[in-house]
Amino acid sequence: MIEPDDWTPVDGKQLERNALTAVKIETGSVVVAAGPGAGKTELLAQRADFLFRTGACPYPRRILAVSFKVDAARNLRDRVRLRSGARYAARFDSFTFHAFAKRIIDNYRPALTGRDALNPDYRVDPNMRIEREQITFADMVSLALDIVEKNPYARGGIRQTYSHVFFDEFQDATDAQYELIKATFGDSTALLTAVGDVKQRIMAFAGALDGILQTFADDFNAVSLPLYQNFRSAPRLRRMQNRMIADMDPGATSDLESLAGGDGVVDTCGFQSDVEEADFIADLVQERLDAGTPRSEVAILIRQQPHLLGSTLFNALTARGIPFRNEQKEQDLAAEPAAALLFNFIRVVAEDRQPAAYGELMRVASRSHASEEEALRFDRQLKRLLQDARSALQAAPELGADLDFWREWTDKLMSQVTRPVLLALSAGYSQGSRFDDLVAQAFDAFEAALSLNPDPSQAIQHLSDVDAIRILTIHKCKGLEFDHVIILGVENETFWGEPDRAMAEFFVGVSRAKHRLTLTWAEHRDRPDGHSGRWNTARTAQETYLAYALDE
Repeated sequence: MIEPDDWTPVDGKQLERNALTAVKIETGSVVVAAGPGAGKTELLAQRADFLFRTGACPYPRRILAVSFKVDAARNLRDRVRLRSGARYAARFDSFTFHAFAKRIIDNYRPALTGRDALNPDYRVDPNMRIEREQITFADMVSLALDIVEKNPYARGGIRQTYSHVFFDEFQDATDAQYELIKATFGDSTALLTAVGDVKQRIMAFAGALDGILQTFADDFNAVSLPLYQNFRSAPRLRRMQNRMIADMDPGATSDLESLAGGDGVVDTCGFQSDVEEADFIADLVQERLDAGTPRSEVAILIRQQPHLLGSTLFNALTARGIPFRNEQKEQDLAAEPAAALLFNFIRVVAEDRQPAAYGELMRVASRSHASEEEALRFDRQLKRLLQDARSALQAAPELGADLDFWREWTDKLMSQVTRPVLLALSAGYSQGSRFDDLVAQAFDAFEAALSLNPDPSQAIQHLSDVDAIRILTIHKCKGLEFDHVIILGVENETFWGEPDRAMAEFFVGVSRAKHRLTLTWAEHRDRPDGHSGRWNTARTAQETYLAYALDE
């Protein structure tokens, strides 16, 4: 342990004054209001390191972190492991709200009675509830709240487990989620840290509270600390963001002196048709990749319906052999340990030069609690299995496009790793059919990728965080950052609806870019094949948004 005054940010990270105060606060709760790029996730990772290394979170107490997206929860968990090491990270639980609620249900399920009672092997379904047998995602928070409110044993158990609690992107908390927070940790000794950004409150359609940061500050007597600096984006991009802030929240603008500099690129590009736009974007992406930009650092953002608005672009990328991942379908899946295990296994078998996938596969599958002799024996067995699978594929390369081949070898992998180890990968896997459902979804995603490219080493790239460019809705991109961001369809017909909300969404998209931002629009978009819903073929540029890109 080290003295609090002797602690310094890990990896030489620079934190502005209020961020450092939030990291090192030892008494009371804190709420941090920050703009995009101010380092909210890094602040939480550094705070976890401070609490662990100074003993403020003493063993066996743990830290709970609750996020609103699977990707964000994984990002924070990985960052804590990177900053503090595996030993401390083992005491850091990073969940989405639904995952946290499900853990409460799983641990204290007998407290549910009457119509809410659940069998031990209950399932979770997106839409349908069946008494005792099945609940929906929408039921999770309310059932967890019922347990915490009515059962002092459950409430006490959770409070004894966690000395500190983090909430990321807190501006998106719904009424039900906030009630669960208050019921679980109100009047407890736990110290809470909430971070959020009112300019990113784009989840209003899901019932997000208005003024949630102030409500939290009032209810938990939390110190309020604002963060102003955007450390993510280059100066040209920050000046564009500042021009937008001047219209959205004039009091929050930065002085121009702090935004000085010529680094960064902002481009606006208009086209007569979506075909021309798609060809331009595909060529631009290829140009960036050829220049050395990693695929994982390129993102294409589409406000909504990427399967429709992006269909022409998908074809252009496929024609050029550029692997892409449609995050509308695969973002949450790739964040699941069950799917990641399967995908890493395929990568390692299909191509020898996959050190990162190999290392992660061995880490996840390892017997960390076994004796040294048992661990070495298992390690040898797993390596032999990988070599046998590679040899079978090399002997008959055509099997790489055969899903049954991969099912057979994945079954062997899972049999060797053993069911208890697999179910321990995530808190929700031990109940119902969640693990098996995710494996099935992962195979479905891989099958779809094989339809784009029958070479498994190429197909799996479409499902990778590292090997594919990413196509996301703005809702999916929160908490993420990329060297080059392309926002497709900056048009009145795309950014429609309530003006403040549309502007906030556009601002979130713009603020994902670290160095280069490209805004595109088209005058004509063909109706996608098979789409019978409303569709505007004639399009008009969103001139107000595009004007922000002009560096004055």
